[in-house]
Amino acid sequence: MIVTLIVICEVGFWVLLAAGLATRYLLKMPRTGMALLLCEPLLEVLLLVVTAIDLKNGADPSWKHGLAALYIGYTVGHGHRTVKWLDGHAAHRFGGAPRPPKPPQYGMARARHEGAVWLGSAVAAAVASGLLLLAAWYVGDDGDTEGLYGWIFVAWRAAGIHGLIALSYAIWPKKAPVNDSAVPARDPEHVPDLLVRRTRKDEEQV
Repeated sequence: MIVTLIVICEVGFWVLLAAGLATRYLLKMPRTGMALLLCEPLLEVLLLVVTAIDLKNGADPSWKHGLAALYIGYTVGHGHRTVKWLDGHAAHRFGGAPRPPKPPQYGMARARHEGAVWLGSAVAAAVASGLLLLAAWYVGDDGDTEGLYGWIFVAWRAAGIHGLIALSYAIWPKKAPVNDSAVPARDPEHVPDLLVRRTRKDEEQV
């Protein structure tokens, strides 16, 4: 049941997102569209409540409960950025707004961008860990909570790998490609001064 609900929440996330953006820009109803977008967190609340009820009814903590915690954490950490990115492109495509700027691709600007994205992964791991600890406390000593603690390790391992990738952009900044078509600069002494040459021609004619 938990896995089915996770799938429903994932599908519902994209359905509400599409409906909210279409209502906001195609139907020209911004308030209704925003209301639909604000309904998305309710899906995560529903998943959290059902997971707690499942544990309360005596279900043994399993990978399904851990997966639910990770899904909620990911939505908290990255959901807002995803919605903002899609909203910006929808506003440009259907609302006449300027094209959203692309993320930086090179140098320390790219490193800072990757670091900001990693912060979302860290928030996701923290939220998932908090939910898993609450679930373990809720179950108590009578249940098998080792699986829940194992998912905490999974959450922070994923955040750690992402952090190393983000850090690599700061240690080895990505350089912009060199434009091969550009004409290489030459020594000024070997570049004829057109003004000087034109003056000399005028003097010879006189």
